[in-house]
Amino acid sequence: MKPVEPPSCSSAVANVVLIGRNRRGSWIVREQNGLFGGLFVNRAEAVKYALFENGRHPETIIELSSEIELDA
Repeated sequence: MKPVEPPSCSSAVANVVLIGRNRRGSWIVREQNGLFGGLFVNRAEAVKYALFENGRHPETIIELSSEIELDA
């Protein structure tokens, strides 16, 4: 069985993914160009999603100390 690649991932380049909290304290994941994103109740689930979507490249995940929103 061939592994399934997430649809938002390019096989050539890993996406830079931003992780942080919004003003309500929820965890946000957003690809820098807006290709994918999500709202999460905890950091662990946010990181898990980010890794899945960017093809397991932890070096391209940036955790922000400032607020982040999905619609920015």
